[in-house]
Amino acid sequence: MSTSTANSRSHYGSIAIIGALFFIFGFVTWLNGPLISFAKLAFNVSESLAFLIPGAFYISYFFLALPSSWILKKTGMKKGMALGLFLMALGAVVFGTYTTERVYVGAVTGIFIIGAGLAILQTASNPYISILGPIEGAAQRIAVMGICNKVAGWAAPFVIGTLVMHGMDDVASRVAGADPATTEQVLNEFAARIHTPYMVMAGLLALLAVGIVYSPLPEIRAEEVNVERGSSGKKSLLQFPHVWLGALCIFVYVGVEVMAGDAIGTYGQAFGLPLDKTKFFTSFTLGAMLLGYIVGLIVIPRFISQERYLSLSAVLGVALALGAFLTQGYVSVFFVAALGFANAMMWPAIFPLAIQGLGSLTEKGSALLIMGIAGGAVIPQLFVHLKQVYDFQLVFVALMIPCYLYILYFALRGHRAGQRHDAVGAAPAAQHG
Repeated sequence: MSTSTANSRSHYGSIAIIGALFFIFGFVTWLNGPLISFAKLAFNVSESLAFLIPGAFYISYFFLALPSSWILKKTGMKKGMALGLFLMALGAVVFGTYTTERVYVGAVTGIFIIGAGLAILQTASNPYISILGPIEGAAQRIAVMGICNKVAGWAAPFVIGTLVMHGMDDVASRVAGADPATTEQVLNEFAARIHTPYMVMAGLLALLAVGIVYSPLPEIRAEEVNVERGSSGKKSLLQFPHVWLGALCIFVYVGVEVMAGDAIGTYGQAFGLPLDKTKFFTSFTLGAMLLGYIVGLIVIPRFISQERYLSLSAVLGVALALGAFLTQGYVSVFFVAALGFANAMMWPAIFPLAIQGLGSLTEKGSALLIMGIAGGAVIPQLFVHLKQVYDFQLVFVALMIPCYLYILYFALRGHRAGQRHDAVGAAPAAQHG
């Protein structure tokens, strides 16, 4: 067997392992949408408190991403991925246990721990898959990761909806007309449904962590492949303005992604649509994202550059947000779900443009971008609070359009701020969640 053939097979094996991680990203991340409705009923809390589920998850990225880059410097990317998986397993145990006992603070803590584990995992894996193997083959690797991510995200609401959230309208009606003792009994039984799925998830995460430790994944060094000519003397991220603009772009992008995915159920409920229908809406958004990813894979860069596609996606986002505002009921929900198509290729375009040419600062730059995922906590919280005062459709469009306009700016000009135009070896990046 030739050395090149052996290396090729090694890369295929490594890609398969990282693909499994991206499947986990998608599945765990997109559970948050259905869990909002679950938490509101199981814990009998307000809508704003129920939104602490995605809030705690996404804000953990802000606090853990930069420490994750320091951890990865000590452990290396491979052991760092295993550590992230173990932390996610711990978070799943905490969430499942405290949810069964209906202790909301404990449940939210569990979600925060899961997010912390994902922060470590993503800070390692996003640049890892981009620079694993020849740069000219990065687009194909990104495609595989994106499909794994989106298929898992599409499946997650159906799995949790079938195993845990079936008959929610019946549970809600029983609680509405019951005395306090009966209410507690009904809600205790409903909340207990979460225990077994999350214990199984914790076990699988722990097994995958062990598998990563003993896997043949190679250790790789970003500073050797992601270098821009003329940047070798730069020692601080402050010398790369495009990465800071990119972090803000990730912030607003994840915000609109969560609004279209996790908040779509709440959006549908505001029209009076039944819980047993709205719990599946996140899957419609993820289906649109999967379709968008496939289209992007076909046309980029064969027919259109990633910068140009990002700008068109931002314009489409504005148009669809306006469509949601101008319609009602299921039609309006359809426009929100269709935002998944507009959002699909944004992360794969923003991330590589933002880390381009960082060299030895690639890990820190990636951590800064991962911190931007906190937008998934902030923007939906603004939505859920403002819609208590103003029309929910007006609030939705007022939040979404400025975000898409900033993404448009980054696509057209922001990604070039402070950069030379002769960058070489810049590596694309994969998907966050």
